[in-house]
Amino acid sequence: MGKRKRPASEGVLPQKKHYRQRAHANPFSDHSLDYPHAPNAVDWAIHFPESPGPPEFADVGCGFGGLLIALAPLFPDTRMLGLEIRVQVSQYVQDRIAALRVTPDAPSHFQNISVIRANAMKFLPNFFTKHSLSSLFFLFPDPHFKQRKHKARIISPTLLAEYAYILRPGGIVYTITDVKDLHEWMKSHLDAFPLFESISEEQLRAEGKGPILDAVYTSTEEGKKVERNHGQKWLACFKRVEVARA
Repeated sequence: MGKRKRPASEGVLPQKKHYRQRAHANPFSDHSLDYPHAPNAVDWAIHFPESPGPPEFADVGCGFGGLLIALAPLFPDTRMLGLEIRVQVSQYVQDRIAALRVTPDAPSHFQNISVIRANAMKFLPNFFTKHSLSSLFFLFPDPHFKQRKHKARIISPTLLAEYAYILRPGGIVYTITDVKDLHEWMKSHLDAFPLFESISEEQLRAEGKGPILDAVYTSTEEGKKVERNHGQKWLACFKRVEVARA
């Protein structure tokens, strides 16, 4: 018999080798996913038992949860949700958070993060109400290199309307990638969308967003891989603008 994997409830951090999964998933496939019919149907107490309520940060395509883990102790009063379409990867993040919550020598900082298996390209408004988020993250998204697959990129004119809907005025969209073509694609589409305006890294740091930016650069598995390979990272951030009423 093989060794039994100790459950997360025993405080043992899960190992990625037990959660093998393809690097990418087709967002247009008919995944077997359950969705709430509206944000008010989500039981947030399941995700944030110590402080039930909707999240304020959302990491779209959160991967193995590096950003969530990094930001949790920095913003202990801010609820954060990761969305990940891949079955094994989302399960890994769920188990990792469960283990961190009961690890005896860890601070109780991880009650404010959770993960949902979801296809963000199709059902994001099912989870978030209008203007409910202050930060929205797209870190090292799938580049979909072939032109015929560009429609599957997570930044597009149609999807930007949804992001503008759930992000409150003054909220920030953070994007980063090691693929220059994708960086230029995301930046050009966000620049062209009337409800977003570019904001520099220097300005964000001046506004106290330095810890968030540091985590954006270094906390994810993809970001660490780029560093190991001495690659480049391209950051682009945008602020949700207020629409003047007539």
